[in-house]
Amino acid sequence: MLTNLQKNSHLLWRAGFGPAAAQLPLLNNLTPAQLFKNLQQSAAKTPGYLDATNDHLKGLFKSIQEGGQTMEREERRAIVRQALQAVKDLNLLWLDEMVQSPAQLREKIAFFWHGHFTARGQHIFFQQQMLHLIRENALGSFRTLLHSVSKSAAMLNFLNAQQNRKDHPNENFAREVMELFTLGRGHYTETDVKEAARAFTGWSATIGGDFYFRRAQHDGGTKTVLGKTGNFGGEEVLDILLEKKETARYITQKIYRFFVNETADKEKVDWLANRFYQSDYNIGAMMQDIFTADWFYDPKNGGAKIKSPVELLVGLQRILPMQIENKDSLQLLQRLLGQVLFYPPNVAGWPGGTAWIDSSTLLTRMRLPQLLSNRDDLNLKPKTDDDQMMGRGEMANSKMGGFNKGQLLQASINWNAYIKGFENVSRQQLLQAISSTLLQKNTEVNEQALHAYIDSSSRESYIRSATLQIMSLPEYQVC
Repeated sequence: MLTNLQKNSHLLWRAGFGPAAAQLPLLNNLTPAQLFKNLQQSAAKTPGYLDATNDHLKGLFKSIQEGGQTMEREERRAIVRQALQAVKDLNLLWLDEMVQSPAQLREKIAFFWHGHFTARGQHIFFQQQMLHLIRENALGSFRTLLHSVSKSAAMLNFLNAQQNRKDHPNENFAREVMELFTLGRGHYTETDVKEAARAFTGWSATIGGDFYFRRAQHDGGTKTVLGKTGNFGGEEVLDILLEKKETARYITQKIYRFFVNETADKEKVDWLANRFYQSDYNIGAMMQDIFTADWFYDPKNGGAKIKSPVELLVGLQRILPMQIENKDSLQLLQRLLGQVLFYPPNVAGWPGGTAWIDSSTLLTRMRLPQLLSNRDDLNLKPKTDDDQMMGRGEMANSKMGGFNKGQLLQASINWNAYIKGFENVSRQQLLQAISSTLLQKNTEVNEQALHAYIDSSSRESYIRSATLQIMSLPEYQVC
């Protein structure tokens, strides 16, 4: 049986990115139902648009849109470099939003959709638009989200919509929307893909990012998709996919594995999927079904997931409030750990689970707390992954920053905010209290082994050093 503190910590890790230092006193005082209600209320406000571009880049882009400026090759290269830097800046903007925003529920679910609707690309304005779409619709209707993302410039460009023309259909989007975004494998045929691709012919986007239907390139003939026949356009095909209960179940199972347990419970997934389908794909209602269910707090679900690199990095910054001077190092850490926002390895997104852990990433993960506290140096070069970095591996290595410096992170932690969460705990109970707060499993820490590395010279030193030691345990890697 989980304690109230453990239930609330479990909820904050799954419906958000872990507890913030200021929330520690609430973990014992609120019920999980009350805490989830707070999360819902904080996520209700429409998110602001995250903009990583400057006026100069906006002006250049507008000039290109209007066709009013002829540029030399070097000028175009300079724009590409600025755009690439802006994507990195957008990475840090969203990462900071995950850390600071009270709308944890929205940002966490948007993070899930970011890995579901992958659309890797170098066009900063398209990436910003796509991010806003998933953040704005994260808790709304999956129907609306699917239609909006399918018509986004980022997705249309990533899956080669410009090549999908009458008499020469490109099947990329039709295949991925069935296999990865809706039905899942085994619930469609190759003929369905070919016919759906015809329906999506003519879908395109302007250079400004607006959806544009090239009517002359659309196949206006009759198509048969999943047993339905008609003169379908792309919108009708998306609705046909949503009519299939397999779509509700596929999305539900993926959500269950991300937010509850990587081993899906068939009975619970079936129950959730049926309600999801009957609600016409109300995402917020399904999340409420999950996070208010007694079975969500079953001990077998606590500590059942390996934290993704982004979850780990954000969670550390939430519970230990800090100022990081060289924020580019956060991007290097994402690469070292295997997950860079806006650069999923392929259209299927990040595999997750045990794929996050190997001998290299585990070592880096366990050294992170010491790095953040400026007690360790790290001079590691991330692996060159041309698939993930889109053929720009060497440039990315040289531009990410951090690994040529003696100190990877220049962080200043506000320990007072964290220590305040333990002000009513006796000295004798401190280690157990810190362990219960940080670890998601009922793990008995080896107190004797830890004390060899804990500074007992003062209460504050004890809490700080004990916290860093517990965060360096393998058990901290799960939530």
